[in-house]
Amino acid sequence: MNSTNRFHIESLGAPKFKSPLELSTLKGDHIFDFIRESDKLVFDLSMEHYQQCLKNGEEPLCLEKAGPRQNLFFDSDKATAAIVTCGGLCPGINNVIRGLVMALHYFYGVKKIIGVPYGYEGLNPEKGHDLIQLTPEKVKDIHQFGGTYLGSSRGAQDVSVMVDTLEENKVDMLFAIGGDGTLKGVNALGEEISRRNAKISVVGIPKTIDNDIDLIDESFGFETAFDVASPILRDAHNEATGAYNGISIIKLMGRDSGFIAASAALAMPVVNFVLIPEMDFALEGEKGFLKVLEQRLHEKKHAVIVVAEGAGQKLFKDRKIVKDASGNIQHEDIGVLLKEKIVEYFEGKSPVTIKYIDPSYIVRCAPANSSDSVFCSRLAYQAVHGAMAGKTKFVASRVNNRYVYVPISEVTKKRKKIDIEGEFWFSVLQSTGQPFSLG
Repeated sequence: MNSTNRFHIESLGAPKFKSPLELSTLKGDHIFDFIRESDKLVFDLSMEHYQQCLKNGEEPLCLEKAGPRQNLFFDSDKATAAIVTCGGLCPGINNVIRGLVMALHYFYGVKKIIGVPYGYEGLNPEKGHDLIQLTPEKVKDIHQFGGTYLGSSRGAQDVSVMVDTLEENKVDMLFAIGGDGTLKGVNALGEEISRRNAKISVVGIPKTIDNDIDLIDESFGFETAFDVASPILRDAHNEATGAYNGISIIKLMGRDSGFIAASAALAMPVVNFVLIPEMDFALEGEKGFLKVLEQRLHEKKHAVIVVAEGAGQKLFKDRKIVKDASGNIQHEDIGVLLKEKIVEYFEGKSPVTIKYIDPSYIVRCAPANSSDSVFCSRLAYQAVHGAMAGKTKFVASRVNNRYVYVPISEVTKKRKKIDIEGEFWFSVLQSTGQPFSLG
């Protein structure tokens, strides 16, 4: 496959129904225009990539622009849609559910919308979860609450069984809201649907509080997460400064990527150390974390430490690899380890007062803030537009601050991580004043 086809979005077939949306095909008439299939957006905006394309006489790598199409694959009067939410909780899930239902019902007149309860379990009849009918009246207020109206679960179900359920309920479109595992699952559903030559569109809406979905600018709920965490850091700072050699350790979510910890520290610049999975650090030694912490206490008499849950896992001896139902490695508690090692290090040297705070489940269950609410609604609308046009196995997302469709297979190749040599992490180091390396 050449570079121009890397981001090609699969289609169920030629669209043959006219869209009920009364939009325009003309510029300058003050009405939003339908998106054409030829509308593309350049992925790599760097001058280096531009010059390389000129040199080689190649078209730049482009993404498909999201939005409403003039012609649809599905007859909106007869179409059936289904919505499922999977994996851990995250701010904004209910906003997305609401946005999908409202867009399907009011934009396109889709009358049958099915809610799949408790994640992919709801598509396995053996689990005994009854499918529910979703209407605008049922979901009109759910955006005010955190969690998920439909319920969630972790772990895979038999793909063939799930597709059987979709076919038995005459589902034309499945919208799956979830992270890496969910997206891989919905892509597998799409593959099975293709093997059966069935005409069901499967769409992913990227959800991960850790913001670790590759290629896309940001996943919904992430901004709310560090927004909710910020005042917790402020209060932790108050605790630390309230005691001689006071230390506050705050553990935030971030299994493989430290975006929440780093962003919260930037948003509330009272943090002195940020420890993330992307960085290696040592506890002992002249340049190790404990020695640098001792210097900090000697100068300022307090310290605030933010640590992502996946940081410092190499520090655990004889660690056994245990995975959860989603296949994620269950990490040891780095916050507890740090507290124990700090107590040991300062014993007999000087007194320290340590407060350990783990607000992770409070953060992930919060309702979306205003900015995330806007983002969630727009993602939902773009997902519906793509599905109605018969596109499949894609995620609705934002890249380079523009709404686009990206193949699920591309965003699940690897996890997005903080670039330790990048400007974002440098900003964190400037805010905290911690050294470039610890150890």
